[in-house]
Amino acid sequence: MRFGTDFGTTRSVVAAADRGNYPILTVDDADGDPQDYIPTQIALDEGRIVAGWDAVRLGEEGLPVARSFKRLLAAPGSTAQTPVRIGEDRVALGDAVTAFAEHVAGIIRRHPLAADSADEPIRAVVGVPANAHSGQRLLTLDAFARAGIEVLALVNEPSAAAFEFTHRYPRGINSKRTSVVVFDLGGGTFDTSMVRVAGTDHEILRTRGINQLGGDDFDEVLASLAKRAGGLEHDAMGTRARARLLDEARSAKERIAPQSRRIFLEFGDTDITVPVEAYYEACEGLVERAIGAVGELLGEEPAEQLAGSEVAGVYLVGGASGLPLIPRMLRERYGRRVHRSPYPAASTAIGLAIAADPDSGYALRDRIARGIGVFREHDTGRRVGFDALIEPGTPPDERGELVVRRRYRAAHNLGWFRFVEYAALDPAGEPTGDLSPLVELLVPFDPALRDADDLRRVPVVRREGGPLVEETVRIDANGITSVRVEDLDTGYAVEAEARSAEERRPRGRRLAAGRG
Repeated sequence: MRFGTDFGTTRSVVAAADRGNYPILTVDDADGDPQDYIPTQIALDEGRIVAGWDAVRLGEEGLPVARSFKRLLAAPGSTAQTPVRIGEDRVALGDAVTAFAEHVAGIIRRHPLAADSADEPIRAVVGVPANAHSGQRLLTLDAFARAGIEVLALVNEPSAAAFEFTHRYPRGINSKRTSVVVFDLGGGTFDTSMVRVAGTDHEILRTRGINQLGGDDFDEVLASLAKRAGGLEHDAMGTRARARLLDEARSAKERIAPQSRRIFLEFGDTDITVPVEAYYEACEGLVERAIGAVGELLGEEPAEQLAGSEVAGVYLVGGASGLPLIPRMLRERYGRRVHRSPYPAASTAIGLAIAADPDSGYALRDRIARGIGVFREHDTGRRVGFDALIEPGTPPDERGELVVRRRYRAAHNLGWFRFVEYAALDPAGEPTGDLSPLVELLVPFDPALRDADDLRRVPVVRREGGPLVEETVRIDANGITSVRVEDLDTGYAVEAEARSAEERRPRGRRLAAGRG
């Protein structure tokens, strides 16, 4: 059986592809009550990582719990060895994600929908933030594969939500209104994409994303206001007390309705009241950051222009989009053509299940959200220049891949390449915004250096008559990048994939003759 898995920052959701239907898998919580999500939490039980509602139960018993650990995946430079803090203990990020994926796999296998296919492999399409860097994508892919799940594809979350939109509202797209803007605000990340739709064919036109913006940030704001309102701002809270306050803030936030005037929180023996408008005022800056990204997609079109444009609407998905302030501010900017999914927390999982269903007929042509470039040595190592190789928004080929090749004569004895993913370029062509390291390669163009113990200690000097070099950057269908630099004169090549720090180490080797 096939599934769509939305691996979220605070909550994860699984939907099944079941004969043209895409039901959400329910999971029993710590009290045995059915829920339509799995808490993205982990805890340690006698040294063993447990996840989901089992971790919630341990937290209720007083053990430390790691919440929102997925946010570490989005941090530039994160690797499988990045530590995840659980109280006073640490576990590796790769182990944490794998343990959670194993928990998800166990839930799927025990679910009644999978009873008739218990001996078949679990096949799933897994969601990732549109702005996820290659390392984040690969860590996610590896973890779910190690958990015994056959990952059919990684699909950007707003792209999946567009599938759910057209499946639910097939008449929402017509000859005059050919595209939809997906506004996806989850627990830890924000993504927005403009999607052109023709029947079941979907093409991503533009994408913007903010890796560190989500429901967690709105919870922090409410927790801070609650501390002040309850006279607790000078209290030195321990880790557990702070976690309890954030949990209470999250629950109180989710109870806010459009007509609410006050937010009520309980913290220990203290009853706390926060005016809704004070909370909204404190959150406006966060919402404006998200709306600013939508504005980049739409060209800051005013409401009357949006009403006459090809955009069918702005579609709100993601659990954090349920805060009434968000649709209110969007409608103030873009008029009435703002719609919230009836299942905002499940929209992405449903879209992923549609993508996993070979009989759905849905097709997607996505684009990369982040560009790829390289810092390289110039002027005998005295200067470092930046070359943009792939721009953000570049569409892949018909196989879903992007390949860029460049050939040139090496001008130095040693090539020192730092490949990165970037968000945007300034007018001078330099990267701006956040950078994520991809691959660092040191390539000895001088054959005498190929047995050197530490190329970092070798001075870079200009060298005439260098070899003909081919540089290849490849992004596969899952958005994972690999780099290869080859000396075409001798067949010597150095290559690496954007993996963890240990796995990222370049491999140098002489290739068979005729391989280019």
